[in-house]
Amino acid sequence: MGYAQLVIGPAGSGKSTYCSSLHQHCETVGRSVHVVNLDPAAQNFDYPVAMDIRELISLEDVMEDLGLGPNGGLIYCMEHLEENLDDWLTEELDNYLDDDYLVFDCPGQIELFSHVPVLKNFVEHLRRKNFNICVVYLLDSQFITDVTKFISGCMTSLSAMVQLELPHVNILSKMDLVTNKRDIENYLNPEPQTLLAELNQRMAPQFGKLNKSLIDLVDQYSMVSFFPLDLRKESRYYILSQIDNCIQYGEDADVKVKDFDPDDD
Repeated sequence: MGYAQLVIGPAGSGKSTYCSSLHQHCETVGRSVHVVNLDPAAQNFDYPVAMDIRELISLEDVMEDLGLGPNGGLIYCMEHLEENLDDWLTEELDNYLDDDYLVFDCPGQIELFSHVPVLKNFVEHLRRKNFNICVVYLLDSQFITDVTKFISGCMTSLSAMVQLELPHVNILSKMDLVTNKRDIENYLNPEPQTLLAELNQRMAPQFGKLNKSLIDLVDQYSMVSFFPLDLRKESRYYILSQIDNCIQYGEDADVKVKDFDPDDD
């Protein structure tokens, strides 16, 4: 059985930085992790790329050959990946062992994980290859300045959860860049009624019923739960343990026994 993280989130939310930090952490503790680039527009990496979609197709070539813009070109590239799941991706996955741990660094276009079926079909292919998968959804903590933006972020994450049908771990990234952390901490595990009161204060009275429905939806799906990621602290340990628990990492691994020479000190 293989294990995988699907790292998604809006553009600029810190997905590649998270992947780089995760790789460095696992390298330090002696754990093997392979990071896969699924962004055909990516150029620079702070981690060794195990698999690269640009070997299959690149956004620059699509824009030049087909005359598409950045957004249309990216959708075309991901649909081309979908068409080559049984060929290119299967061949690449065959280079790894059954219990390898892969981290997929995805593009930042929201429609790819909200309503376009590309990533959903990608996930189904990994499942057929016997992978346990967890979605890691990153949201920029500097974006969460008030309750309306927090609810917007929750709705985007919930859309991805319904579309992909996978365990989710939601992360507030870039906490090391936040100046007033007390304001952010109010949204890490807030009370639904507190959110509703703040939402009603900020919006017109005619939106009262809509606000209540949104808060009830977030509460029912247990979406009001984000883990803070501060690269200056050891929050990576806790987040990785939550993800490992979701995908049952290591539960079927054999116990490693080391023999010692009784004559040695």
